Amino acid sequence: MLDGRTRLTTLFQEGCAKIRLPHTHDQSLQAVLINTAGGLTGGDDVAWEIDAAPGARVVLTTQACERVYRSLGDDATVRSTITVGAGAHLDWLPQETILFEGARLDRGLEVDLAPDASFFAIEAILLGREAMGEAARNAHLRDNWRIRRGGRLIHAEATRLSADPLERDGLGLLDGANAFATLLYVGADAELKLDRVRDLLTDATGASVVGERLVVRAMAPSGLALRRIITPLIAHLSGAGTLPRLWHL
Repeated sequence: MLDGRTRLTTLFQEGCAKIRLPHTHDQSLQAVLINTAGGLTGGDDVAWEIDAAPGARVVLTTQACERVYRSLGDDATVRSTITVGAGAHLDWLPQETILFEGARLDRGLEVDLAPDASFFAIEAILLGREAMGEAARNAHLRDNWRIRRGGRLIHAEATRLSADPLERDGLGLLDGANAFATLLYVGADAELKLDRVRDLLTDATGASVVGERLVVRAMAPSGLALRRIITPLIAHLSGAGTLPRLWHL
């Protein structure tokens, strides 16, 4: 922090993974994660590491939707490791990931929070491109989240999607939806945020609070329908109280 604003101390980037820092009008530091390769395919490996110092306010987003293309065998892997220091807050707000037919993505999110830090994250998946009539029925996804508070595990989840039609069409699973998202808020005020979240829910969404964790699940028939669901939720749960500018472009 410098003069009440969060400042960058260290930046390292290489390969296709780039970071840009647009100007903001509040105290937060906003970082835009960019894959200059234009997408991912089998064998690609991307890693992001972020360390928010004590008292920092950080927003991480992406320049556009990430695209995962057909693989001839290997998974594309993305690993994100985040540390949030004492009294700090971090928003992890990448735009949607689009899985194309035959895509294979293995993704992991590891977060370690200080005892009084807070954190908000969203990950949204689109199965194919609606405008092209795609449904990516043969896309594969593994997505593992591990959230720790001072090194102690407080939240874990694993999402697996294969080419099994029961996963895509089963009433207890995607029920034919082509877009879905998970939102997670971790903070001492999680329960206080629940009433407003419930006001924003639709028939295809659900929310729950356990201790300091507020989890929202959303499904929709298309990416546009999903974005209409999640954008007011993001604005409510994010530290800045609004969406990153790139979400509006």
